[in-house]
Amino acid sequence: MILTARDYRQALSLTNRHDWQAPFFGEWALARLVEDALGVEVPRRARWLRAVLAEHTRAASHLAYLSFVPHRLGRPDLATDSVREDLRTRMAELTGNRLHPMAVRLGGIACDATPAWAAAERGTLAAASDLAGRLGLALADGLGRGVAVVTPDHVTGFGLAGPVARASGVASDLRRAGTGHEEPWAGLGDLLTPTAPTSGDAHARLLHLAAEVVASAAMVDRLLADLPEGPLQAHLPKVVKLPEGDWAGMVESPLGRSGVLVTSRGEKTPWQLRLRTASTSNVSAWPAVLPGTALSDLHVALASLPWVAGDLDK
Repeated sequence: MILTARDYRQALSLTNRHDWQAPFFGEWALARLVEDALGVEVPRRARWLRAVLAEHTRAASHLAYLSFVPHRLGRPDLATDSVREDLRTRMAELTGNRLHPMAVRLGGIACDATPAWAAAERGTLAAASDLAGRLGLALADGLGRGVAVVTPDHVTGFGLAGPVARASGVASDLRRAGTGHEEPWAGLGDLLTPTAPTSGDAHARLLHLAAEVVASAAMVDRLLADLPEGPLQAHLPKVVKLPEGDWAGMVESPLGRSGVLVTSRGEKTPWQLRLRTASTSNVSAWPAVLPGTALSDLHVALASLPWVAGDLDK
């Protein structure tokens, strides 16, 4: 998608309109690009709160795709609706919006966590973790085993990332950088590699989604426990202009990598702004991995190669 009529602050509200399950990552990716291009140091507390929202959103997104599992298994006790609604409530309490948070600002974040909100958030994520653990146990019976296998060559050839790549044994996680903007995750390395199969089939991918919900809940718990004090916003000029040239930014979104490419001519609006979304990569791999899948297993395969329609019609 090309966005050229909005300045960089206004464009944040457009970049979060594409991954409906995880809109936070669009606004975060663009803010990261602008901050890196201008050499802006985001305050430490703001970076930690961005990380909290990232893992909160990752858990909510993964549970949305895992909602297929109780439907397929006929297990209403494993339904994700209630926990996902609680996650939306926590998001609304913090940001004022249930779905499109608009929490990120260039140089910082617009909302702060109170002790009461942090306590409620930790409780909600604990419930999400418990549910994901029970979903993982239900998947142990073998749902999706041997279905729509994604190989490491597929990962490389189609630019796959996130849980799809990790379920194929390919290490792919931008949170592992551990420096600069990724600092909040530097002490969470033990949680960035959940224990799950790497056979590359639908079974492995679903188990990775469940395991990553548990990991994200644990990350939020630690991040809120160690939330640093300090300001939420760095100083930026009233009018933000990027230097001329091409600028790229990318973050680890729930489905893979969400990227932004800006071509700037030194004005307050981008000459070109393009989005790179994980849905496009996942869907582009379908013709390579779906042939041979039994019709009865097709919906298992598609549920485990997640995508969002809003990411595809750009």
